[in-house]
Amino acid sequence: MGRAHRPGRRRRIPRPVLVTGAVVLVVALLIGIAVVGSLVTNLFQTLSARPPAVDTRIVTPDESKAAKAAAQEQSGSPEADAAAWLAAQPTTYWLTPEIDPVDEVWDRIAHLAAEARDQDATVSIAVYGLPDRDCGNHSAGGLDPDAYREWTARIGDALRNASDVRKIVVLEPDSIALAPSCGSLEDRAGYLRTAVDNIRGVDTWIYLDGGHSAWHPVTEMADLLRSTGLMGDVRGVALNVSNYQDTANEFAYAHQLSDLLGGTHAIIDTSRNGAGPAGSEWCNPAGRLVGAASGAYGDGVVDTTLWIKPPGESDGECNGGPVAGKWWPDAAVELTRESR
Repeated sequence: MGRAHRPGRRRRIPRPVLVTGAVVLVVALLIGIAVVGSLVTNLFQTLSARPPAVDTRIVTPDESKAAKAAAQEQSGSPEADAAAWLAAQPTTYWLTPEIDPVDEVWDRIAHLAAEARDQDATVSIAVYGLPDRDCGNHSAGGLDPDAYREWTARIGDALRNASDVRKIVVLEPDSIALAPSCGSLEDRAGYLRTAVDNIRGVDTWIYLDGGHSAWHPVTEMADLLRSTGLMGDVRGVALNVSNYQDTANEFAYAHQLSDLLGGTHAIIDTSRNGAGPAGSEWCNPAGRLVGAASGAYGDGVVDTTLWIKPPGESDGECNGGPVAGKWWPDAAVELTRESR
């Protein structure tokens, strides 16, 4: 039998227990310090995050379709001059699963982030891979829901990896304004919720599709946006994307939407609105011009104007154009005829 413990005598705690307890304490302290450090870092980043404004310069992508066309066209030709001029303009890069699939999109964003550092600029991307994209029209395509979740998660990971770079995300142009024609607003809102949850992060400013001033009446557009349940989780709306409406009309529309939606912000696409709209024609209308440069205008509601739709890329197979998104030299020449 073992010896009985004498009353009043302290038991000796075995040394291994003391060592283990010390190690646990040290580890806990280190974890605590790391957590506090992370919180402080995130707080600093959040406080220092600066939304887009009129002084925002976005990346000029070196792998744009304009840049590729400039290298391929005959030197000195109008087509080459137009492509070269457009390739030098800060313009939003469109991420599509057809060009930047899930196993390549991370590298694409890393490259854009590297360009942003070199150019002291902001990354501006349009995410365009929604299931039933464009409701089967000229830009039909997109991913199935599971693939879309994976693709946008990869995009979000890449954006968060570029924590030192400011990011603008134009999320799924036409997705909300076109929904009444597709009968799919509830489904689309769910896909957009997935994308927002996957993409959002510090210094990442997300703008949902807000149509334009000649599409839906402002009260109707506000109801569509409100019904998504996402307006509290994004910076605001993107207006006039791939369209031609006058900048002044879009500013007025942005202010009306902001009043109805509790102060939401906006960005406006001015890439091809230099000659205004051509009536109700939206698909490759003739006689259009590039508009004011990215970062030209803004106010308390409109964060800034941006070139979102790359000038020179077709709207679709209409009015003599090639398939949607394909480089169209004749359009590039026409759009830049007063700028080059």
